[in-house]
Amino acid sequence: MKILFVLTSHDKLGDTGKKTGFWVEEFASPYYILLDKGADITIATPKGGAAPIDPSSDAPDAATAATDRFNNDAVAKEKIANTKVLADMDPDDFDAVFYPGGHGPLWDLTKDGNSIALIEKFNSQGKPIAFVCHAPAVLKDVKNADGTRLVKGKKVTGFSNSEESAVGLREVVPFLLENMLVENGAFYSNADDWAPFAIQDGNLITGQNPASSELVAEKLLASLK
Repeated sequence: MKILFVLTSHDKLGDTGKKTGFWVEEFASPYYILLDKGADITIATPKGGAAPIDPSSDAPDAATAATDRFNNDAVAKEKIANTKVLADMDPDDFDAVFYPGGHGPLWDLTKDGNSIALIEKFNSQGKPIAFVCHAPAVLKDVKNADGTRLVKGKKVTGFSNSEESAVGLREVVPFLLENMLVENGAFYSNADDWAPFAIQDGNLITGQNPASSELVAEKLLASLK
């Protein structure tokens, strides 16, 4: 069971002067759920090397059992500090791909040609493709073999407009995830703000927010069985 995790290389939160990156919990929870079931996990980013952690996700109020485990896991930290280059990854070498969120992906992975081609290849092979929180944003320009949007007609979720307003970044992000999914023809739905919620439609798995990362990982695991 070989799984590719794709993280952002982007660390600037728009014009705010603040840092962003990937959300630790959205990486750590799925990472350990899958690792403990024997998964061989490779981590890649557009630039390779160290993947930036969103400082907000590393704060005490965002801590979970999984983030605590990560903070004490030298092996996992070494992997995050030395990620592979996304362009070097071959979908044929993996059984599934998973994208954790955080605001970072909104700026780089949404328009990264290697990421787009990678997801299209996984999808054409019918392999599980999973995304949580802001990560469904990377599907923005991903298409099916016939040229239609991958999310068109699919049931999906992701970080809601309401949640984006709640964190005060509605005017900072390059686009609103919920709006983009709807505009691209997806059947978007969500639960209450911050409630765990995940949807699977065929091989496509999406989760709404950080609390949904465990659900996404479990659906991914079930798909691989």
